[in-house]
Amino acid sequence: MFARVNSLGTFGMEVFPVTVEADISSGLPRFDVVGLPDSAVSESRDRVHSAIKNCGFTFPVSRITVNLAPADRRKEGPIYDLAMFVTLLLASNQLNANTEGYAFLGELSLDGKIRHVNGVLPMVISAKQNCFHSIFVPAVNANEASVVEGINVLPVTDVMQVVDHLRGLTEIQPAVPCNDSDNDEFLYMPDFADVKGQYEAKRALEVAAAGGHNTLMIGSPGTGKSMLAKRIPSILPSMTFEESLETTKIYSVAGALKGRSQLITARPFRSPHHTVSTMGLSGGGAVPKPGELSLAHNGVLFLDELPEFSRQSMEIMRQPLEDGQITISRASGTSSYPCSVMLVCAMNPCPCGYFGHPVRECTCREGAASRYLSKVSGPLLDRIDIHIEVPPVDFEKLSDSHKGEPSAKIRERVEKARQIQQERLKGTTANCNAQMNAAMTREFCVATEPAMKMLQLSFDKLGLSARAYDKILRVARTIADLDGSEIIETNHIAEAIQYRSLDRKFWNK
Repeated sequence: MFARVNSLGTFGMEVFPVTVEADISSGLPRFDVVGLPDSAVSESRDRVHSAIKNCGFTFPVSRITVNLAPADRRKEGPIYDLAMFVTLLLASNQLNANTEGYAFLGELSLDGKIRHVNGVLPMVISAKQNCFHSIFVPAVNANEASVVEGINVLPVTDVMQVVDHLRGLTEIQPAVPCNDSDNDEFLYMPDFADVKGQYEAKRALEVAAAGGHNTLMIGSPGTGKSMLAKRIPSILPSMTFEESLETTKIYSVAGALKGRSQLITARPFRSPHHTVSTMGLSGGGAVPKPGELSLAHNGVLFLDELPEFSRQSMEIMRQPLEDGQITISRASGTSSYPCSVMLVCAMNPCPCGYFGHPVRECTCREGAASRYLSKVSGPLLDRIDIHIEVPPVDFEKLSDSHKGEPSAKIRERVEKARQIQQERLKGTTANCNAQMNAAMTREFCVATEPAMKMLQLSFDKLGLSARAYDKILRVARTIADLDGSEIIETNHIAEAIQYRSLDRKFWNK
């Protein structure tokens, strides 16, 4: 007897339909799985065998061949267990049902329970695009899958629910999206109101958030660099539905979604330790999985103690920061992940951390500050728009009982500036000022004649690179957007130049 059902597979972010076919024929008992399966798929034979037996069905004592088509695509993971189970029941005449238009996803336990699998959200989206009317998913994956409209997401906890539904005995109700946390993404975030002093740094981070600019903070230990960085998501604009969906797909593929999670509505904040491997940062593995860069997509990637990261880890970020996408090539294939992030870095000015400190004396040898900075990749520094000094906070500001400006007010200004940018950049590939290319910079970063003269003087005096020239214009464009000005004025250029500390060779000793 022969039977087939539909399933889906993933490779990175790519999803492809899989037809699970089963043939039961006479001959010596044998159970073969073909169609380029990996070891996890091959082990499905034992899980399916035990689930059929322990759920009261009869496992066919015959020659069984299960084919996962197309046979030229590598199949990995336990997601085909449920589809193989249903196919064998159909082929052995223990189930008589029409499975056209259904897709089956789920890992089986030995007693027939259906367990969580990764990548459900992109697979449900693909199932809808392939005109399936219903898809069976593990109940723990139902929340993330239910956000897709136009397809019935049927949550199941064990195989008997699937069998009873197909037989028409007990109908499974489709999962319904849960919207009880739509407005809570900012509720428990750290707030800028708790930051004492650091007005210049907070202003620079507001500019960075308004334009999506990469930022480097330099200051002695205890000045609040990490505290400021952790509050950046609280002033970033709310995520659009498209951004939430794209970010959630990455987390779904990575298996990083919590069991009760639905769409990710808060912008990610990822802070890997400086001992992170290049694979952990960029993604990889025999079957490429997303790394920290991709998990921070549409959010913030914070690298604390930047010089302590390996040179290779810093170099690997150069191309993704420029393109907003990272491509991982392995023997099994090539996979691309989006990684449009706002990079925020923090570092001490020297190995001991106290070079330039107003009270504490630096104990480093002469030239140590320059050598410490040189540990940071030059091309990476060139891709950072804003360099700011974070000085120590004096006692009077620390002991001040008044709270600072809350994140909600700053976010209002940031969202207003972003709306101006989105309207200006409509029809282009950029969503904010930091993503503008050279042609867009020339078109949209129009400055007054005195402003351009000031930029020319700074360019000649500081020996700026062409990339730094463009970045100053883009940052000035963001400052002008915050002021509601259509033209870049002299004060906008002056402030943007102040955010190029390293170009002014301040950190030399």
